[in-house]
Amino acid sequence: MTVGTYEIDLDGEGLRIGVVQSRFNEDICHGLLSACLSELKRLGVESEDILHVTVPGALEIPLALQKMAESRQFDALVALGAVVRGETYHFELVANESGAGVTRVGLDFGIPIANAILTTDNEEQAEARMVEKGTEAARMAVEMANLTIALEELSLPSEEENP
Repeated sequence: MTVGTYEIDLDGEGLRIGVVQSRFNEDICHGLLSACLSELKRLGVESEDILHVTVPGALEIPLALQKMAESRQFDALVALGAVVRGETYHFELVANESGAGVTRVGLDFGIPIANAILTTDNEEQAEARMVEKGTEAARMAVEMANLTIALEELSLPSEEENP
């Protein structure tokens, strides 16, 4: 094994990315999606290598991510949604459970998932963060896909071990 430092790789060429977007808080989620797709394309991910699906709300995102992960067709996934605090406990339930579900899918399937499900106190906060968070999600998906691919190559037998 070579010891060193892995350099950040934001080259999206050849990567396949799955994007799951909530339809709840639609304007905010469209802002997240627009920023995410623009950045993915800027990083070199081809439009035909991006699958975008929508689900009703943030609680449905983990199941769609799970089905995409099961397909083994993607190098990374992105979760886009917005949970805005209301006057009931429902906010905490949706925020906590959607986040836990996204994390579980990533760990269970060994696939990077950029969690861009905003959790804010009000719509103004969500609108202020949607472009930055959508852009960050795209960058994280590409960076972690490349890192995962590089780390998986460490576990492959070298030519010296298998002539």
